Amino acid sequence: MRRATKIKILLALVIALFLGAYGRHRHLSRETDITGTLENKQMDEISGIAASGVDSDVYYVHNDSGDTSRFFAITPQGKLLSTIYFKGDSKEVQGVHDCEDIAVGPGPDKKKSYIYLGDIGDNSSDRINGITIYRAEENSSWLTQAVSKTRMAPLHLKYPDGPRDAETLMIDPIEKLIYIVSKRRDSVTVYTAPLNYKANDSVMLTKRCKLFFAGIKPLKWITAGDISKDGSQILLKNYESVYYWKRKGNEPVWKTMQSKPGEPFYVSERQGEAIGFTPNGTGYYTTSEGIYSPIYYYKTP
Repeated sequence: MRRATKIKILLALVIALFLGAYGRHRHLSRETDITGTLENKQMDEISGIAASGVDSDVYYVHNDSGDTSRFFAITPQGKLLSTIYFKGDSKEVQGVHDCEDIAVGPGPDKKKSYIYLGDIGDNSSDRINGITIYRAEENSSWLTQAVSKTRMAPLHLKYPDGPRDAETLMIDPIEKLIYIVSKRRDSVTVYTAPLNYKANDSVMLTKRCKLFFAGIKPLKWITAGDISKDGSQILLKNYESVYYWKRKGNEPVWKTMQSKPGEPFYVSERQGEAIGFTPNGTGYYTTSEGIYSPIYYYKTP
């Protein structure tokens, strides 16, 4: 074996050992932890996670394309509490096309909390009729039943620059805006729409800015995001990194995201497409597609 080859192998081993020790240090210092696994086989393609606005121990998750019009209420340990069904689009065989993210935030009644489910996936960028976001008022009675039903108010959206594939839906409680971040291409695009809408409204999204993240496609494609309940923190993630911003006062989220983000430690997942803050914003969870996928907890930077 040549000396140069030996050096390369030794260097690779040193890097691997360093990363392993670094990850163990983060785990032992409780900056990251596995709180459990998604316990039910129905949750096999989870693509979004969001904290309940009425119960601090409940999170909502959902599958992406191929599933019917439903989402799940779970604990941070992955226990399935309830499966909630809703009537989606009659033109879609499953009621929805491709739900890719979920968020929780304010809505029509200031005293209540609402769930927003984004049917925004478009792998071929050919949804010329637009995309749909569904809104439902949170209901604590869901948690007392294994299966529940709810009504969701749809909002129909179109992009000003043609169809886009997206997997990130966020709710800004300060400016009362819906945020969508596209997934593919070298740079992703940030769009917004008013949070205040009536069922079946049709709205043209507003294009706000583009964001560039270094890396190799498709690993750099943006797959999830969240804004903390108080609006002060922002997260985006791709398949290999998490990006974090601290908002400056009431500065628009899209302006904050144009500044350099922090890149906190992240355990690479099989197909990580879900990230969501805890209710108090001191931490966040991630999980991925696949049966019995682990649920990771991280401290907020």
